[in-house]
Amino acid sequence: MSETPVKQQSTAAFYGQAVLSFAVAIVATAIGIFKLEADTWVRAFLGIAVLYLVTPAFTLAKVIRDRQEAGQIVSRVDQARLDKLLADHDPFTERAL
Repeated sequence: MSETPVKQQSTAAFYGQAVLSFAVAIVATAIGIFKLEADTWVRAFLGIAVLYLVTPAFTLAKVIRDRQEAGQIVSRVDQARLDKLLADHDPFTERAL
C-alpha cells in the first residue's frame, strides 16, 4: 500500500482571491442596498434576501467539497487494493491446476 499524502488542491493566492472577492461582493451589495432610494422595509427585505442566498451557497460548497473528498478516499482505497494485488502477484510462479 502506498503512503502518498493527499495533495492540497488550491494555493494560498487562490484562497486569498476567493475571500477578497467574496468580501468585495458583500460590501458592494450592502452599499447598494443602503444607498437604494426605497423604504426601509424594502432595503431590509433585500438584506435578508442576500443573507438567505449566501448561507445556502456556503452549504452547497461544503457539500460539494465533502462529496469530492469522499470520492478521493474511495479511489485511494481502491488504489491500495490494486497495489496489494499487484505486489502479491508473481507471474513467474507455477500454479497447480
